Parts: sequence; structure tokens; C-alpha cells
Amino acid sequence: MRSAAAARGLDVGVLRDRVAGQRADLLAYTAAYRAYVHPTDGLRGVTLAPFAVLAGRKASYANRDHGWHLALADRLCAADPEFFTVTRRQVVDLSDTEAVREATDWWLALTADGGEGMVVKPYAGPAARSDRGSLLQPGIKCRGREYLRIIYGPSYTEPARLAALRGRSLGRKRGLALREQGLGLAALDALADGAPLWRRHELVFAILACESEPVDPRL
Repeated sequence: MRSAAAARGLDVGVLRDRVAGQRADLLAYTAAYRAYVHPTDGLRGVTLAPFAVLAGRKASYANRDHGWHLALADRLCAADPEFFTVTRRQVVDLSDTEAVREATDWWLALTADGGEGMVVKPYAGPAARSDRGSLLQPGIKCRGREYLRIIYGPSYTEPARLAALRGRSLGRKRGLALREQGLGLAALDALADGAPLWRRHELVFAILACESEPVDPRL
């Protein structure tokens, strides 16, 4: 149709380029989500990638560092490699410029190969605190460019869309994450201490109440 219009002398160059760009975005979107879709037979084909063990009998493990948690997760993967998948990781000293560069290259290679991305966490563990004693952000998701099409739409990389996304305020979302983190740690302590069931439920319901806050889940 566009070729016929062009043959009649109509200027359809801008329209042609826009449609071609939209088609390319849709193809990229399809490729992104198809990487996460495959047939399964019951639990066959379903895998879990553990990265932390929250609690055991009369003990909360929130104060253990992530090295401890991942080492334990690796034992699960070794015991049942068909059901558990190893969580790949990089330990980075942020004061080491070369280490940061290597981690960045690792992330770029991971996402270029179809991986979703990575979660950056303080090595000290789920209950890590700052020098002032306040809880640190438990994790920051760093997703790859192509995976983000699944979340924000096929054409999210258009300059105007990117500008709008970059201009968002994330303070409320981060504050909510810290509140939920504090409540979750308190619930783990209550479980380890053998607190009454109502007390544990009270904390869990408080977390669920936080989830009802009107915050865009795509942030």
C-alpha cells in the first residue's frame, strides 16, 4: 500500500519509517517474551533459582551475609539440578573501579544473551544496615534493555518515552520497600522466637497492607 502511494507521488517517507520502527519494536518485544515461555508437563520444565534461606528451626538467618545464603542455595542445586538452578553472582567492591567495570561487562553479556538482568544487594545480607543504623535498600533490580520491553511496552526506547520514565520519582517506592523489609525481618524474628501465631500473622498482614498502596508496580 505504501509503495502504491509512493508511486502516485505521495510523500510517505515519514510514515514508512515510523511503521518500520514500530514493526522492529514489536519483533523485539516478541523475542523478549518468548525467551520466558516454554511448554511444561506438571513440574517438569519448572525450575527455581534460590538465593536465600530466610529461617530455620528457631533461627532467623537474616543476619547471615549473601555468601552464606548462596553457598547453601548451591547445595540445593547440586542435590537436584533439574529443579533448582544456580543463581549466578558477582561480588564487587564498589571502591574498585576495575571490579565495577568487570561487573558491568558481565551484566551486559548476561542481558545480551537473553537474561533478565541482576539484583544488586549489600553483601552483608538481608538485614544490612548503614553506618547510621538504618536498613539499607534490600535490592535494586537492574534489568536489561530488551527485557524492559515486556514491562514498559514495545516502543519504550523512543526518546520521549525514555525521558518520561527517567523523570519518575522513586522515593515512595523505595520507602515502601524498606517498610516491607523491616516488617519481614520482624516476622522472621517472631517466628524464630516462637511468638504466638497471631503476632506473626499481624506482621504478615501489615506487609500485605503495604502492597495495597497505590504505587505503579512497574517502577
